[in-house]
Amino acid sequence: MRPPPKKRIDTQAAVSAQPGLNSAFSQLNLGGLPPGPETPPPAPATPQRPARMGRVVLRRETAHRGGKTVIVLDGFSDHLSEEFLTALGKKLRAACGSGGTQRDRVLEIQGEHAPKIRELLAEEGFQVAGVK
Repeated sequence: MRPPPKKRIDTQAAVSAQPGLNSAFSQLNLGGLPPGPETPPPAPATPQRPARMGRVVLRRETAHRGGKTVIVLDGFSDHLSEEFLTALGKKLRAACGSGGTQRDRVLEIQGEHAPKIRELLAEEGFQVAGVK
């Protein structure tokens, strides 16, 4: 036995009286809506890069991580803001294609990426010490 046919909505109705709407939305009342914003909201500001970056120490850790290697970046200068360190961590994780985190001005990048991280930090202007 065949199910009864579904009720269909006519999508080929008369042309909309309101410009910019297709026929499916032609019956909406747009008269009481407030006008939209004149300009889009400003984009969030990117953290400013300080003139002197300072020294950072890389170390390789596997303790308490189930044998997985993590590169820890420690010793960032106090003049670097938390927003800058967050953006730097995001950039390093994206370049390495791995995960990581930021805890109390210490960045952790998952995986064995010390040479790549060292190179990227040197390009940013840091003096890099520690794991080669």
